[in-house]
Amino acid sequence: SVFLGPAHLFRLAGKCFSFVESTYKYEFCPFHNVTQHEQTFRWNAYSGILGIWHEWEIDNNTFVGMWMREGDSCETKSRQTKVHLVCGKSNKLAYVSEPSTCVYSLTFETPLVCHPHSLLVYPTLTEALQRKWDEAEQLLYDELITDQGYKKILKEVFEEAGLLKATEEKEVEKHSKKISLEFETVEKCSKEYRQLSEEIKKLKVLLSQHDIAYKANSGE
Repeated sequence: SVFLGPAHLFRLAGKCFSFVESTYKYEFCPFHNVTQHEQTFRWNAYSGILGIWHEWEIDNNTFVGMWMREGDSCETKSRQTKVHLVCGKSNKLAYVSEPSTCVYSLTFETPLVCHPHSLLVYPTLTEALQRKWDEAEQLLYDELITDQGYKKILKEVFEEAGLLKATEEKEVEKHSKKISLEFETVEKCSKEYRQLSEEIKKLKVLLSQHDIAYKANSGE
């Protein structure tokens, strides 16, 4: 999945951290997945996926956790895991529990979240989305929208930024919009092309900085 969130956490991508409890070994690979391996000699020892990187949990302008969803099936649903990010001296998986059937909770310690501003959402947004958030703040202050309306706008901002997954209906709507995307003038098309080219350059630089291999698209 595409990495979205605080840029400094990108250095965790491509790494995995394990934790052994009783006969189980848990492995957390940030922005990838969470797995569980039963370390016994039983013929049907369980080994599977507890969740795949899906979205952030956001509360009060702060990234409070990572949701790993759509894991292996468990009765009538899929396994899922919430990973709590807490300040620690080193990167390590510190604690694992199963608060409810097939829903797991992991605590991941890292010095990358020790700074009080390290998990703020606002700085990770584009200028356009920051403006949208600022406008919502003003509307709330002027009592032109309710607290519920404010939260709805913020949810839309986070979905647009890719930090939260939109509902299936919204995804279909977005997809149909993309298909019918047309430009009224050549100038508008050229402007969009330039912006996308700049975005690709930035992404290439970011990938190169972190030594992450990527396949270039010949038609880019």
